[in-house]
Amino acid sequence: MLSLIYTCGLRCGELLALQPVHIDSKRNIVLLKNAKGKKDRIVPLSPKILKLLREYYTVCKPKTYLFEGQFAGKPYNSRSLQLILKQALVKVNIKKPVTLHWLRHSYATHLLESGTDLRYIQELLGHNSSKTTDHEVASKINIHSR
Repeated sequence: MLSLIYTCGLRCGELLALQPVHIDSKRNIVLLKNAKGKKDRIVPLSPKILKLLREYYTVCKPKTYLFEGQFAGKPYNSRSLQLILKQALVKVNIKKPVTLHWLRHSYATHLLESGTDLRYIQELLGHNSSKTTDHEVASKINIHSR
């Protein structure tokens, strides 16, 4: 789940609303339905993450949502996802405060640093305004420089 948030620049709610049919493995894309602002959007899906998703799907066999909680057909809990991030940070000995949304910021920042056009990043993130994208990327860069 954390890898998918980072590699696709997803919001927590977008990840938890994903259904298996939203993964288009032929085109290596994720279809985000009714994302923030009631907009649909498409983001690229890395072949490595697709492989992980296939392995996950084979083991967990989700019914309705791609990531289901303890009850089949119900989405995974956002608080539980935050705890997974917290446990991962402890495992790798990162003491800085990190949030799920920072993974999304990192996605945008790394795209910008690799030369991706800011307008394209804005589309991928689903932002109406380039100012929002500028703010997300700028805040992440400032965090790195501290």
